[in-house]
Amino acid sequence: MNIQLKKVALLLACFCITLCSFSQNKKFYIFLCFGQSNMEGNARFEPQDTINVDTRFKVMEAVDCSALGRVKGQWYTAVPPLCRCHTGLTPADYFGRTLLENLPKDVTVGVINVAVGGCKIVLFNKDNYKGYADTAPVWMKPMIKEYDGSPYDRLVEMAKLAQKDGVIKGILLHQGESNTGDTTWPAQVNVVYKNLLKDLNLKATAVPLLAGEVVHEEQNGICAKMNTIIDKLPQTIPTAHVVSSKGCGVAKDNLHFNAAGYREFGKRYAAVMLPLLGYKMKTEN
Repeated sequence: MNIQLKKVALLLACFCITLCSFSQNKKFYIFLCFGQSNMEGNARFEPQDTINVDTRFKVMEAVDCSALGRVKGQWYTAVPPLCRCHTGLTPADYFGRTLLENLPKDVTVGVINVAVGGCKIVLFNKDNYKGYADTAPVWMKPMIKEYDGSPYDRLVEMAKLAQKDGVIKGILLHQGESNTGDTTWPAQVNVVYKNLLKDLNLKATAVPLLAGEVVHEEQNGICAKMNTIIDKLPQTIPTAHVVSSKGCGVAKDNLHFNAAGYREFGKRYAAVMLPLLGYKMKTEN
């Protein structure tokens, strides 16, 4: 009998060890990021952006990047680029860094960034994307191909892997330039948001959507009129929050942000997210 009890105890111990080794870390906060070129990262990152990156800030690579030594579906310290292999600085960079500066030291932050420069929001509609992808401009097709033809499916695929490690706490969106003037944009975003919630078994009340404005009219943004539509997003999605772009540095094309602008924008995304997580910016304490 003692031998049998020992065997049972050993089996239970092994089960516990196995279960614990694959358990979800509730203090690993994961954020999904998607959109077009300003989420992809248009500005070149600078030396200051690649040093002293906290190892508690992680990125799950969404494509294979042999030159970076990164493999799709694996976590790495979030040194840019955070989107595809040759993209630039994004709002996600300083979003994550700013969160960590204001969250408890035992919290880890992870981001997954799937974005395609120049795309309309329909590219992330899992039911209607294919017609758009098939007729996309020649220069856009290689970017879509890196996600095996469906950026939405790749985002969900990576998110499901990430859920084994941590908890999805929010979704970051920067898109709209290619939909400028389209009053159906909020409804289209809502379709994508609801699909993500359903496919990842998430609740809207626990996973807010943060949407950034395009380059502001005060910076002579060529798509600035889209902000009047973006600003109305919470009317369609009650758990959506808009992040102001006013005053963020811009590139010469007045379409993209510059590196300084992305840094500031990322901090603003974090400033909006922190209260939703139950925290305040340290400067506000």
